Amino acid sequence: MDQYEEKKRQLSDWMKEHTKSDTLLAFSGGADSSLLLYMLCEAAAKNQTKVYAVTIQTTLHPVCEAEQAKQLAGDAGAIHMLLQVDELEEAGVSDNPTDRCYRCKKYLFTQLKEYATKHQIPLCIEGTNEDDLHVYRPGIRAVHELGIASPLAEVHMTKKEVRRLAAEYGIAVADKPSMPCLATRFPYGTHLSYEDMRHVEQAEEQLRGMGFYNVRVRVHGDVARIEVDTCDFERLMEHRTEVVECLKKAGFLYITLDLEGFVSGSMDKKILMQGE
Repeated sequence: MDQYEEKKRQLSDWMKEHTKSDTLLAFSGGADSSLLLYMLCEAAAKNQTKVYAVTIQTTLHPVCEAEQAKQLAGDAGAIHMLLQVDELEEAGVSDNPTDRCYRCKKYLFTQLKEYATKHQIPLCIEGTNEDDLHVYRPGIRAVHELGIASPLAEVHMTKKEVRRLAAEYGIAVADKPSMPCLATRFPYGTHLSYEDMRHVEQAEEQLRGMGFYNVRVRVHGDVARIEVDTCDFERLMEHRTEVVECLKKAGFLYITLDLEGFVSGSMDKKILMQGE
């Protein structure tokens, strides 16, 4: 049995064991949490237990994500719940501190734990995968502190393997690009505003509408730094006039293309360099 098949077996066994009672999943609607949701619901049906898929609608995530999550949860057979929170102020991240991810996760998962306690659900689960353990993810500390289970990380399943298994399940979002919170588009120490984040969200939506897969609009004052995959550079230039017009309308004076291309977590580079 190769490593991938062994991880699949371990994950399946984990689901069978941990769905003997009701479970709660932090459900964003991305590939990681969607795979977990389908596997949880599959195992829970055999154990005659319930799966609660709780989507947290926050100020730092695109608005459209919650509606997509609701549809996916219904398709999987889970009980979907929507919790609306405003962590921009309540979690103390309005000035985008370097430990923003930790503060957010601690606040958000505390809300989830309280919901689980209220509804007598013994286990909370989230979708950290193996790759997340090897990059700057301070939020993982909060997950550990609160006792949230991370089955993908426990069986060492990578993002590539998650997408592969999600495709085997026929999950519609198996290849959905990652959608980290909108605060990641701004340098640490920048004051975050709802208006600026909505501008970024709208600009990225329009760029994705042009057919680009990975898209980030990083904000440096009046400068918009566009990140797309390097293979999309030529096509971006073909849409240059449309792209410039889109970002000018969003309030940016200067529009740039990052020649390094799309880099997940590119705003963390300075922190990682300082930690070396």
